[in-house]
Amino acid sequence: MSKVMIVGVGGQGTLLASRIIGNVAIKAGYDVKVSEVHGMSQRGGSVVTYVKYDDKVYSPLIFEGEADFLLAFEELEAYRWLPYLKKDGKLIVNTQKMDPMPVITGAMEYPENIIEKIQAKVSNVTAFDALSGAIEAGTVKAVNVVLIGCFAKNSDVDKQVWIDVIKETVPPKFLDINLKAFEIGYNS
Repeated sequence: MSKVMIVGVGGQGTLLASRIIGNVAIKAGYDVKVSEVHGMSQRGGSVVTYVKYDDKVYSPLIFEGEADFLLAFEELEAYRWLPYLKKDGKLIVNTQKMDPMPVITGAMEYPENIIEKIQAKVSNVTAFDALSGAIEAGTVKAVNVVLIGCFAKNSDVDKQVWIDVIKETVPPKFLDINLKAFEIGYNS
């Protein structure tokens, strides 16, 4: 069974990412369950999505220490949800920093050296600047698909299946940008 947690901040495209991963798993012949947990997502709050796929899946939920993959759209969200990654799990994290409300209001400071703290706890980490990749593709809104590309490279599903699902899922006017973003992430 594969258990994937997608974590980020509202507006980063985590829900589209979960839809793409779920649809890829369906095309690959798996039973799939997806569950979305929204915080104050419309206000930049934490958003978490669970995607589980296998021959048969009974529940979409992933508990602490169970995730095979943690796909994090932002550093602090990666650190916050790290306990859900299993001991030999893989973390893919965008090194972008987005200030949560307590930081914006001055009540707290954004923690320093998050990636280093994560790497001290997890041996299998891919940390990269997906935002720069999205900008290279043509829009900051493609961070999600850059991360999907990196995740696809680490999956056991053929690359063409990922491309086909992106073509079926993304609106035509954004397709070229998203295909470029996927390639950038896949080659990161």
